[in-house]
Amino acid sequence: MNNKGVLGIIFLFLILISAISFVSAEDHSYSIEHAWIDLTVGSNGQLHVNETYQYSFDGEFSGVYRDITIRDGQKISNIKVTADGAYPVLKQEDQDGNKHLIIYLYSDAAHTKKIKDTNVKVNLNFDFSGVVTLYNDTGLLQYNLWGKNWDKGVGGIDLKIHAPGDKNNEIYFTPSNLIKSNNTKGDLITATTDKVSDDTVCGFVLLMPLDDFDNASYAKHLNENGKEQVLKSINDSLNGEKFWDSIFSILTFIPFLSPIGAIIIYLRHGREPKVDYDGIYERELPTNDSPAFVNALVDSKNDIGTPNMKGFEATILSLIDRKVLDLYSRENSETDTRDLFLKFDYDSKEQLTDSETIVFDCLENFADDGILNLSTLNNLLENEDNAIWFAGQIQNWQGYVIFESDESGIDAYFDDSGSMSMVGLGLLGIVVGIAIAAIGFLFGETHFFSLLISGIALVVFSVILLFIPESVFGHWTEKGRLFYLKWSNFRKFLNDNSLIKEHPPESIAIWKKYLIYGTALGVADKVYDAMKLQMPDIYDYDDGIFLYHHYGGYYMMHNAYHVGDMGAPSSSDSHDFGGFDDFGGGGFDGGGGGAF
Repeated sequence: MNNKGVLGIIFLFLILISAISFVSAEDHSYSIEHAWIDLTVGSNGQLHVNETYQYSFDGEFSGVYRDITIRDGQKISNIKVTADGAYPVLKQEDQDGNKHLIIYLYSDAAHTKKIKDTNVKVNLNFDFSGVVTLYNDTGLLQYNLWGKNWDKGVGGIDLKIHAPGDKNNEIYFTPSNLIKSNNTKGDLITATTDKVSDDTVCGFVLLMPLDDFDNASYAKHLNENGKEQVLKSINDSLNGEKFWDSIFSILTFIPFLSPIGAIIIYLRHGREPKVDYDGIYERELPTNDSPAFVNALVDSKNDIGTPNMKGFEATILSLIDRKVLDLYSRENSETDTRDLFLKFDYDSKEQLTDSETIVFDCLENFADDGILNLSTLNNLLENEDNAIWFAGQIQNWQGYVIFESDESGIDAYFDDSGSMSMVGLGLLGIVVGIAIAAIGFLFGETHFFSLLISGIALVVFSVILLFIPESVFGHWTEKGRLFYLKWSNFRKFLNDNSLIKEHPPESIAIWKKYLIYGTALGVADKVYDAMKLQMPDIYDYDDGIFLYHHYGGYYMMHNAYHVGDMGAPSSSDSHDFGGFDDFGGGGFDGGGGGAF
């Protein structure tokens, strides 16, 4: 740990509010440069949607996906997809009433080559019914241009709305500070936005005269007056937005006690012990520990000692390597792609550790006659009971991993007393910050701004403290520090193609170990790319580990885990429509999307 770097981060909060972001290096990446959304509201109440997204891909990708939320009483139809810069193939899935659109993108008309290092415009057209709400006194379209379920933000949005009539249309945007321009001319409404981040809901409410609708069988009808309620909610939301904008615009400093406390905690608990090790990189596996154990200690800074899905996948690859699982591929004529199948060897199950047995049983539970199609696992996990069971198995697996390798558990490797103290400081800061803000409000105008600013600043800083990785304020034991440094240097070796080129593995068995542990360490794609360079005949090896990488096993497992995690019930099932209320159950929440 660099002491000056940590202290510099903390002292920065004494001068101004800074956003702290922890960006993990990715093997490939993509961005959504711009979006064009064209909406046509028909007089029959149907909404025609024309979306165009400009994607920029760095590396090889299979395609993109778009999730469209379908609420009660709504229906989507006439879905069409085109692309400029690639050849698209659309696959549609229904997930608990939601429409999941998978758009495979190919660089050739024969659909044999994935896209790589390119820009692609994807155009999506569909008709939406039940999204326009007609009250007794107004027509309403509530629509989120961007929702929180997108994997990425967007560089900007150009919006066009064609209203059914050319008079008395009223539009309101949230958050208003993202809107660069907004113009209404007759029945055409245009607007442009600034960059929208992936955790921001950006949308609008459009009020239209009822006289503009005729035989609106595609709209949702509510026999009540709604305009006054809608306008009041919009006004409250926009006033609140302006209020908080004004507060943060004059916010220039935060209280000193919390940063000073953070410095003291770091000096007492965050400094790492010195170990007798000065290696630059490791060519061979530093220890004989399982890939899940390595993943739990090296790949996670926020919850050291708890393995994540990379460790779960690495365990699957380890089982494939040991022939406990047999993986093979088969052509899918419907999607013009290949599906991956796992075949289970029940005779080998007795040789597994408890955590490996959980992984085996977790997958086998969804198998049919001892065979599991990985590409259908996400569909099975859409079922709430399956999702709850799957999430419980993942938690059980996480609990076994560390203690299987060391009976002392995580304490033998990492001391989290500093990070726990930081959590306590953060929670205390939130409570105190809220109290300071309340006192400022009660004291009136004289002390309002100074105390309110101090209170909010303390809350902001305290919340940030809760999200700082525990590796910053906790520290490794000597045993854990040596373990972490060696495995980090091994990851450095796997992540550098030039190092592997200088010291290539001597056998295919070592390559497979590299892939297994590269998966646990989050650099599997780097290892696979190095293999393709060093072993041009890699495709001649009919091996399950190579097939898992080549045909997108990572995407299948990641998507299945995401679906299972989302399928398990949470404390709230409410819909997020940005800053406005949910009027009458209509509207569209923006859905989501991403690339794979």
